[in-house]
Amino acid sequence: MKRIPIGLELYSVHQDFARDPAGTLQAVKAMGYEGVEFAGPPALSGPALRRLLDENGLVCCGWHTPFAAVQPETLDATIALNRAVGNRYIVVPGLPAEKTRSRADWLAMAAFFSGLATTLADEGMQVGYHNHTSEFKPMGEEAPWDILFGQADRRVIAQLDTGNALCGGADCAALLARYPGQGLSIHLKPFRTVPPGGDVGAGFKPLIGDDSVPWNEVFRLCDTVAGTQWFVVEYESDAYPPLKAVDLNLQRLRAMGR
Repeated sequence: MKRIPIGLELYSVHQDFARDPAGTLQAVKAMGYEGVEFAGPPALSGPALRRLLDENGLVCCGWHTPFAAVQPETLDATIALNRAVGNRYIVVPGLPAEKTRSRADWLAMAAFFSGLATTLADEGMQVGYHNHTSEFKPMGEEAPWDILFGQADRRVIAQLDTGNALCGGADCAALLARYPGQGLSIHLKPFRTVPPGGDVGAGFKPLIGDDSVPWNEVFRLCDTVAGTQWFVVEYESDAYPPLKAVDLNLQRLRAMGR
C-alpha cells in the first residue's frame, strides 16, 4: 500500500509565515512535513515561493484559493501562480453567502466547479472545495455538501475537513465513502464533540488522538477508496503556540503509523 504523505495547511501558522516565510518553512520541514498548502493571496511571487520550497525540500500540495481568484477575469493569473509553485490542487475554502442561500445556488456552484474542472484539466490541475460546518446543515432533503458533490464533475476534489465536518454534525467516514476517488487531499483537523450548548471552540483544542474523529476508519477509507494523495494537517486553536501545535499533531500521526 502506497504511503500517503503529510503536508501542513500554512494557515495554521499564518502569523509566523507572514513574519518569516523562509524560517517558517525551514521549521516545518524540520518537523517532518513533506509539503505545504498555501492559503489566500501569495505572500511572495510564485517564483520566490518555489525557490523557498525547493531550498527546504518541500512541495506545494495545494492552495486554498479565494472564490474571487477563480473567476474568468482572474483565472489566468491564478493558473500562472500555481504553475510557478508546482501546485496541482486549487481548492476553494468557502463561498460568498449570496452563492449558497438555496438548493438552486448550490446546483449552480456544482455547474461552476464542473466547468472549472474541465478548464484546469488542460493545465494538469484540479479544483476542489473545502468544507466548514454549514455544508452539513440540511437544505430540504439534502445537505449542501451532497447537493454540490452529487451533481459536480467527479474530477472536483471533495476536500473533507474532519474537524469542521464533525463539528457540523457530519459522519466523516460516511462522507469519504460516499464520494470515492474524490478525497485527493483531506484536512486532518481534530475535534472533540461538545454537549449541546457547550463551547464549540473548546472542541477544537485537543490534539489529534485526544478528540472524537474516528481516525482508524478515516485512514482506512483514505487508504482504500478516497483516492487520497495528501493528508493536510490543520490546527487553529490557541491551546498551543502555532508551530508547537503543528509539530505535536504530526508526532501524534507518526505514533499512529502515518
